[in-house]
Amino acid sequence: MDARELRFAVEELQYAYVHCIDADRLEQWPDFFTDPCLYEVTTRENLDQGLSVGVIYCDSKGMLRDRVVALREANIYGPHRYRHMISAVRVTGTEGNVVQAETNYAVYRTMLDPINYGSSELYSVGSYQDTIIIEQGMTRFREKKVLVDTARILSLLVTPL
Repeated sequence: MDARELRFAVEELQYAYVHCIDADRLEQWPDFFTDPCLYEVTTRENLDQGLSVGVIYCDSKGMLRDRVVALREANIYGPHRYRHMISAVRVTGTEGNVVQAETNYAVYRTMLDPINYGSSELYSVGSYQDTIIIEQGMTRFREKKVLVDTARILSLLVTPL
């Protein structure tokens, strides 16, 4: 792939990823990853201080699937909907079929419970630091590290970012 095709492939993967989450098709979310994989949510503050504590850490597709099952069947949280805005998609490196990419994101959350129905708020802002594998025309995340710009998370982080 030339640089333009590569960037387009990375952008399409990012767009499909956020549309899957925003459409609440979370059972399909693990399909965006290789196996093994890494999905980690951590704060910029922890990263800057060299702390390895993350908010979420999943290192296999099985763990991603378990997270979706827990979200659907075990966790108790207010019903909500996400809307992702992504920008500044950059390919930062390539080696063979492995691509490094960085993307800014913002997630708005709209509450769907009777008391707060329709209220929207800026829920999370940060960047994706991704390692992407391209094989047989398919792009998948080997690693998706979500770096949240603030250590303050307004409520239970249940839905993937």
